[in-house]
Amino acid sequence: MGRWIVGLCVLLAATGGAWLYLSQGASPTRTAARSSAGSIVSIRGAGDGSAAQSPSSSADSSKGGGAPSGFGSAPESRYEDGEILISDPPSGFADMIGPLGFTVKERVDLPELSITLYRLHTPRGMAVPEARKLLGARFPGLTIDANHQFEAQGPPKDFSGNLPRAVIGWRPASPDCGGGVRIGMIDAAVDVSHPALAGQDIEYVSFHDNGRKPGPADHGTAVAGILVGKPEWGGLLPGASLAAGNMFEVNEAGEVVGNGVSMLKAVNWMIKTKVHVINMSVAGSDNKIVRKALKEAVEKGLIIVAAAGNWGRDGNKPAFPAAYKEVVAVTAFAADKTIYSHANSGSYIDFAAPGVQIYTATTGGGGRMQSGTSFAAPYISALIALTTAAGNVKPEDILKKLMMEKAVDLGIPGHDQVYGNGFVTLQPDCK
Repeated sequence: MGRWIVGLCVLLAATGGAWLYLSQGASPTRTAARSSAGSIVSIRGAGDGSAAQSPSSSADSSKGGGAPSGFGSAPESRYEDGEILISDPPSGFADMIGPLGFTVKERVDLPELSITLYRLHTPRGMAVPEARKLLGARFPGLTIDANHQFEAQGPPKDFSGNLPRAVIGWRPASPDCGGGVRIGMIDAAVDVSHPALAGQDIEYVSFHDNGRKPGPADHGTAVAGILVGKPEWGGLLPGASLAAGNMFEVNEAGEVVGNGVSMLKAVNWMIKTKVHVINMSVAGSDNKIVRKALKEAVEKGLIIVAAAGNWGRDGNKPAFPAAYKEVVAVTAFAADKTIYSHANSGSYIDFAAPGVQIYTATTGGGGRMQSGTSFAAPYISALIALTTAAGNVKPEDILKKLMMEKAVDLGIPGHDQVYGNGFVTLQPDCK
């Protein structure tokens, strides 16, 4: 409990993570711009999606997914080859590293985080660990790390399920439920033309690298649909606005990856857009630069909620950003309250919510049943966003209100490493 009262006294943060997926379907209204911060595509939902199938009529019962990728067994070893991240280097830094064989790939100014980030190319033939060691010796005290990758915390396999509000037992929502609430989501791309999202108040920005294409939109569309999908799709807060930032891209090997640079660009944007909460259903390794940025974001007054991770059967290493003390970590359980079989456990777990057999929107207009801690985090994000937007609870009391007044203990008595503080039974005031 101490970790939470301290963490939210300063009101939690905005964060990184990465995702897989790209916008598909009918072309929505869009504006595009180029920036030194990467490829930025801003999209707002358009159209009514009337031609697509609703959850009740969808014939999509595909069983995609596959086995766990093994990412969680060694997340610290997953990073962009040939890249190093530096935060706030000294004046003339670019000239100093030249003789060492390093070159600057990108300088990223993050004014909302008070951070200047340098993305370096390592010398030819030099491995990232060796490059970190070399720079650390040459510039002691400088914050240096790899450009770690993150993965979406989606399902190793699919399950049968139900609509998000029905699974948790919330009453059906009206279209304006959540009006005035602004939710941030750092995830994959979003198919804003999907019938669950078409016409909803969504601003989508992709932070993929200029030299790469954004990843597919499956995971981001599913999470966005849970958060602000139309009532007939079971959206938790259909009247809320959503600022959705994509961090996933396709690398040179054809893999869908997300990295720390894309994450921090999205964090910076989230602070500027003044969201009430940030939902992040991604996981990766601890990273010094990301850790520093999240501390800055906490001081800006944002609350961050993250998926606890799906690495429980794959080494059970702490999944970040959820494992940072400033972040609200959410695990997933099934209809009978048994924990999700792939969920991480650890002292950093804060709350538990439904995350098994959730019917989610998918690209192309349909939907499918999915499971994972990714789909549990939005429940806590929605409750925190409503509480924060209402303004009738002091920031330092928000988690206390959720945890002490409305959380039902599911594991061993008190906080435990499986369910955290338990299941929050609070229901939204809006209908």
